[in-house]
Amino acid sequence: MRLAVIDMGTNTFHLLIAELKNGLMEEVYKENLPVKLGEGGINKRIIVESAFERGINAVKHFEDKILEFGIETLKVIGTSALRNARNGQEFADKVKEITGYEVEIIDGDREAEYIYSGVKEAVNLHNHKSLIIDIGGGSVEFIICNDQQLFWKQSFEIGASRLIQKFHLSDPISESEIAELESYFEEKLHPLFEATSIYKIDQLVGSAGSFETFADMIAHRFYTPQLTENIISYKFNSEEFEQIYEQIIKSTHKERLHTPGLITMRVDMIVVAAILTHFVRQKLKVQRMHLSGYALKEGVIAEMAKEAKKLV
Repeated sequence: MRLAVIDMGTNTFHLLIAELKNGLMEEVYKENLPVKLGEGGINKRIIVESAFERGINAVKHFEDKILEFGIETLKVIGTSALRNARNGQEFADKVKEITGYEVEIIDGDREAEYIYSGVKEAVNLHNHKSLIIDIGGGSVEFIICNDQQLFWKQSFEIGASRLIQKFHLSDPISESEIAELESYFEEKLHPLFEATSIYKIDQLVGSAGSFETFADMIAHRFYTPQLTENIISYKFNSEEFEQIYEQIIKSTHKERLHTPGLITMRVDMIVVAAILTHFVRQKLKVQRMHLSGYALKEGVIAEMAKEAKKLV
């Protein structure tokens, strides 16, 4: 049985196709498209016309792939940009009109649950209390958990697209803009820090996206590019992360375009993502940090697979 999920993120649209064989999941195909749905309008709660068009074109492209691979079960998930934009439902309706696909626009709690399911497929969380961070374009999910239980979760509307349009106005980002960002995080993330005072965090786990870029940059700079090829988890060295952080915040847009390990679609958002990650690490005094190559879309597939197994 072939399953597929389209994850319509604020920056990137993802397609993941997997096959369920003898109770085991096997990835068949995946593709990411830099749609930038939130560009130009996310803080005004609008998907602007050019972004709307890019999103529809991406879904039409994915429809071709879904037909090509003979998908039996499909889920289409909308996240922060769609749930907050005044014309988010209009976008979902347009997708249905063109493709027949029903778009499920999920809330932040459901998004966090899917991310937790995905991360568990990639990283052995053991019985340590981990803080999962998923930095999206529209929202950031924080999840306190171990391998058996989700203790606390919250979605914050402080995604990279929002932060870029609000704070990252200089090139490279200025010290005053970094200070403004950190003050903003201190204010907005108060519920997180209340939760971490109750649950002692042993490690941070960054899911996909920016954390894949941090790992790739470390591999290119300190080791070999092959180190992070086709991996689903990676353990960070704190010192190496700090060096990459300094490199990112001091770089211009042009320099980042030519930075080994930094793919073009992440050149814009990586700066604010690095500042947020660094801020949380410093605030919580956590040294251990892991990458999970799996996130929301893998969590959706994992839950779809469980449902499919019940029907067999």
